[in-house]
Amino acid sequence: MAATGPMICLILITLFIPPLGVFLISGCSVDFLINICLTLLGYLPGHIHAFYLEYVYYHNKTSETPRRGAGVYSERIYNGGRYQPSYGSIP
Repeated sequence: MAATGPMICLILITLFIPPLGVFLISGCSVDFLINICLTLLGYLPGHIHAFYLEYVYYHNKTSETPRRGAGVYSERIYNGGRYQPSYGSIP
């Protein structure tokens, strides 16, 4: 089960600055850049996108079989923050 303290902090950060919340879960990725663009287009689309990414992140973090959400491009979100070694990586 995921810790609720960090999740609540992330939700509070996302309420005020949606791109910062996305950056904390995905790093500097395409999802972060998409969220910046959506927030510049309107504050509400940035929130919807950020909370959707957080939902997918925490769902995949607690699930045994992660599923790829529509419009999620970051591997960190897809893996739920779990380390997944790739070819040529050093653990």
